[in-house]
Amino acid sequence: MKDLHNILNEITQLTTNIETNYPELYRSLDENPITLPVSKYPHIDKEVMQEYLESLKLLLEHHLEKHKNIL
Repeated sequence: MKDLHNILNEITQLTTNIETNYPELYRSLDENPITLPVSKYPHIDKEVMQEYLESLKLLLEHHLEKHKNIL
């Protein structure tokens, strides 16, 4: 399993890719429910960050599927 540092690097690379290549999707990232903490002081650990990474991947995958017919 990946360590937290690798997960954070992958999140950074993926969000940079989204920002650069899919700006319309990037604008909606702050609206992603996974980024909105439920508690005032949320617990952030490797598992939470891995879930966030997976949600970003799914979001991009869905976006690409949705728009592949347009291209």
